[in-house]
Amino acid sequence: MAELRALLSDLGYTGVATLLNSGNAVFCTPTGTPLKHSAIIAAAISSRLKVEVPVIVKSARELDAIISENSIDAAVHEHSSFLVAFTQDATALSALAAVQSLVVAPEKYALGKHAAYLLCAAGILESKAAKSLLGKAGRGATTRNWATVLKLQALASDRDA
Repeated sequence: MAELRALLSDLGYTGVATLLNSGNAVFCTPTGTPLKHSAIIAAAISSRLKVEVPVIVKSARELDAIISENSIDAAVHEHSSFLVAFTQDATALSALAAVQSLVVAPEKYALGKHAAYLLCAAGILESKAAKSLLGKAGRGATTRNWATVLKLQALASDRDA
């Protein structure tokens, strides 16, 4: 994560902070769009770190919208089995509608305007919907559990303060 922080700083981003060891980063920038930053960061990671990875960038405002539009009530002890799938565009998000057909009660699935949400009541490893979301259906997405999403929001809020 130190390499990612350095890379983002070298690209001119400020207030760079990373969360865990999974490529989650929060940073500040006065200009540009999330889509543009996604392309810049992906190219830099490829060039400098020799790794090809999808990069999805969300603004603090978009992250707030993702959290507020969640319609699934997950208890704190379920946060690690409650997945949020982020995409960079609406087309990739709409492709996640196919996951709904794999949901088995008591699992819950919601496709929002900004993200997809899946509560795996019996755990992620037991869920066919989760396997699909984390696999082929989610190819254009990155998925984080609810606890991580809330931590990212807290980091982003710290940057705004």
